[in-house]
This record gives sequence, structure tokens and C-alpha cells, in this order.
Amino acid sequence: MFKIISEQPDFIVVDKNIGVNFHDEGDLGAGLFSQVKAYLQQQHSHNELYPVHRLDKMTSGLVMFAKNQHSAQRFGELFAKHDIEKYYLAISDKKPTKKQGLIKGDMAKSRRGMFKLMRTMENPAITQFFSYSVANKQRLYLLKPHSGKTHQLRVALSSISAPIIGDPLYNSNSVADRGYLHAYCLKFTYANTPYTFLAKPSTGELFLADSTTQALALLNEPWLLNWPKL
Repeated sequence: MFKIISEQPDFIVVDKNIGVNFHDEGDLGAGLFSQVKAYLQQQHSHNELYPVHRLDKMTSGLVMFAKNQHSAQRFGELFAKHDIEKYYLAISDKKPTKKQGLIKGDMAKSRRGMFKLMRTMENPAITQFFSYSVANKQRLYLLKPHSGKTHQLRVALSSISAPIIGDPLYNSNSVADRGYLHAYCLKFTYANTPYTFLAKPSTGELFLADSTTQALALLNEPWLLNWPKL
């Protein structure tokens, strides 16, 4: 249900599978947090684990957990100050209203557990993005969120008429082997040490297609791109 990317004294980074909820789901089984905590208990008799950010059930990719209260507080500060860079990948088969730039606006609850992007800017969700043409008139999106709102990236792409393939909420008519959103890279400095973690998608026919793989080969250092102005 997850792959260990890096284990450090103060934190652990894992690559989450698709279809795994962050929290337990009763009869549906243990969530990611419980699974990682069980691993630490079995391997190291370590009982502490603290969530510092989350991924939606449909989203695969990098998730970090703190292994003690001190590091949890420190990571909380880093996330609050936007000092942890996060990069995501997504694929849509719809023509976007713009191919790169900035998506910014307040988010409000909509129907059926959905959110919508507003024109107001009181406490906006902010996302920079690039997109790249891949096979079958699809586009690969590289997204850099600067806030951590629920469903932020799913709403952002839906707002430019490019809902994510396989998204059960924002693209409910889409039939696919997975939701095509992946947490691709984390980059930050902790305790005066720089860290960069990158994990390419390991599942999904469209993510693994030749045209997507070729596009990803140019995105191994996403932080070096000339990102649109905030």
C-alpha cells in the first residue's frame, strides 16, 4: 500500500498507492497513517507518528510523516510558511482555457462534497502550473501549489476546463484505470540540511505511456523551471 522512499531520524517519506485513504475506513481497512505507524512499530518499536500533510484517496505519491513531536512542530511551521516546495503531476483530456500560468481564488464548498473556485481573493488557493502535450490530445500538467486547500489541484484544473482524468468528483463521466493525480516531488531544508525527494508515477496506463515518459524526462528538476509569477 506504500513504498518507503526515505527514513530519517525525525521523519519518513513514503510513496502512497492509489485508492488508499489517509485515515482508517472501518471495514474497508487501515488507512495510510495506520499502515506507516504499524511499520515503524514492527521494524523499530517506534510508537510515535505525526501527520504533517495529506493526500486524497485517488492521489498517489509522496507523503511525509514526522516521527516525533518536535519535528512535527517544525514541519508544521515549514508548511505554514510555504517553505516546503510540492510538485504534482496530472493528466487531462480536455482542452484547457490556458496552458500555463497561475490559478488563484478563494474556494467554497459546493455540492456532493465538492468545492468550487471563486473570483474573490480573501484567502485564496494559489497554484502555478505548466502543461505539456502528450498522446491522444491529452495534456500532462506540472502543478506547484502555494497553499494546502482541500481538493485544491482538482478544483484548479476543473476551473480551467481541464478536469483530471479518472477524478470521481470533478470529472464523474471519466472512465479510467485510476485518478491521474500524483504527488511528484518534495523539496525543503530541515535542520540545516537540504532534502529533495522525487517519485515518478508507478501505476496508470497514461502515466506510463511513452509520450508521458518522454515529457517527464525533462522534468527531473521541476524547481529549476521558470515558473509563472505569483
